[in-house]
Amino acid sequence: MTLRNRVPSPPIVWHVAHTHAHQEARAAAELAKQGFEVFLPCYVKQVRHARRAADIAAPLFPRYVFVGFGQEARWRAINGTIGVVRLIMSGESPTPVARGVVEGLMALRDENGYVPLPRRNAPRPGETVRIVSGSLADTLGLFEEVRDRDRVAILLDLLGRRVRVVMDEALIEKAA
Repeated sequence: MTLRNRVPSPPIVWHVAHTHAHQEARAAAELAKQGFEVFLPCYVKQVRHARRAADIAAPLFPRYVFVGFGQEARWRAINGTIGVVRLIMSGESPTPVARGVVEGLMALRDENGYVPLPRRNAPRPGETVRIVSGSLADTLGLFEEVRDRDRVAILLDLLGRRVRVVMDEALIEKAA
C-alpha cells in the first residue's frame, strides 16, 4: 500500500451537544451509531437508598456530551438525534471546544474509564464536626482520622465518655 492511495482523514474538532435530562448515555450511543466521535466523561458517584450505598457512573457534565467531527461532517443531523436537545452554536455554526480540553479530560481517566474527582477538603484531626443526617444528626464530635476511601472516625461524647464512631465521610461537615 502506498501513501498516495491513502485518503487523509479530516482533523476532528470537538463540540458540545446539549442533551435531555438523564439522556447523556443514550445521546452518546445514538451519535456514535451515526459515525460521530463521542466522549461522555463520567465519574463514580455514591448514591444511597434504603440504607444501602451503591457506586454508579454519573456524567461529569450533566446534560452535555462532547461530539467530535470534521469540517465536512453532516453536523446538522446532531440536532435531530434521539436524546439531543441541540448542538451548542455560535450564530450559524457549531461552537468548537478549545483545543486540548477534551484530550486533557481523556488523559485524566483511570483504568476503568472514569475521571477521578479530588477528595473534598477533609477536616483536620481535632477539629469539631457535625453529623448532618441519620440517628445522630446535629451531634457534634471531634474529627479523628480518615479510615479508608469514604469512611472517617470521629469521637462523640455519649453517656459521659468519648466513643469512637466510624461513618461515611458524606455524613459529616465542619462545624461553624
